[in-house]
Amino acid sequence: MSKSNNVYKDAYNRCLRLLDETRSLPSEPELGALLGVSRTTVRSILARMEETGLIAWNKRAKTVLRDPHPDDFFPEEETDTLAEIIERSFMRRLLAGGAEAGMQINELELAREIGVGTTSVREFLIRFSRFGLIEKRRNSHWVLKGLTRAFALELTEIREMFELRSAAAFTALPQDSPVWGDLDRLEGEHRVLAREIATRFNEFSELDERLHRLIHRASRNRFIVDFYDVIAMIFHYHYQWNKAQERERNEIAIGEHLAYIEALKSRDLGKVDAACRRHLKSARQTLLTSIPESRPSQNS
Repeated sequence: MSKSNNVYKDAYNRCLRLLDETRSLPSEPELGALLGVSRTTVRSILARMEETGLIAWNKRAKTVLRDPHPDDFFPEEETDTLAEIIERSFMRRLLAGGAEAGMQINELELAREIGVGTTSVREFLIRFSRFGLIEKRRNSHWVLKGLTRAFALELTEIREMFELRSAAAFTALPQDSPVWGDLDRLEGEHRVLAREIATRFNEFSELDERLHRLIHRASRNRFIVDFYDVIAMIFHYHYQWNKAQERERNEIAIGEHLAYIEALKSRDLGKVDAACRRHLKSARQTLLTSIPESRPSQNS
């Protein structure tokens, strides 16, 4: 269950909410399609619900015995959305496989590995295919495309516009907003990682993703938040394919993050703008350095 633990917890919480709407749950295949997870995960969910007295499960019959209580739910901080789970697993798979242009991706294998339904994986891959980063082939296969410098430059321009707007919106959030607590926790994690950078430098990417995603969500703009999926794929995973000086790059980036966080907490728009631009300039250079001049066009 370890590799799909977040999938399970997220799906379990969503299944609990279904109990408020029905007195009898649908079949396992229907429930799997509804939650976007595999039948194995569905069975784990039903087993836990039976164990806690939420349902009576007798083969096909799944009768609701009681309404869920608040303590039946997994804590929200332990669950990610299904899209976030698939995205993170997809990126890790790319890195483990070398992530070179031409790499084959099988949606059935990916769904089985994560523990989710193939429909959810297919929808995720289709969304990324719009940007020319992956391409559909026959029989549930996809191929990873190359990333050109021209594409990267266009992307960095859009990223700067979106993040500057999101960062400004972040500073305007009320003091009682939970995002300030999230920012404090991220700052603490950055400081710990900075102290242990010699042995944990390869853990920076996930921390990087979490900080920038938190900032982008402050925009309350669905298009900016959705676009961040593409940002995460390229900036937080693609440039890692070049492992040269990875520790040094990440150590510098942690320092830039801490300055960025300090600026956000100051609510000084001038400081926020300067810290944001400084960090994005470094990220842009890191990305461009990772793309060979001779890399073929993604349309070739």
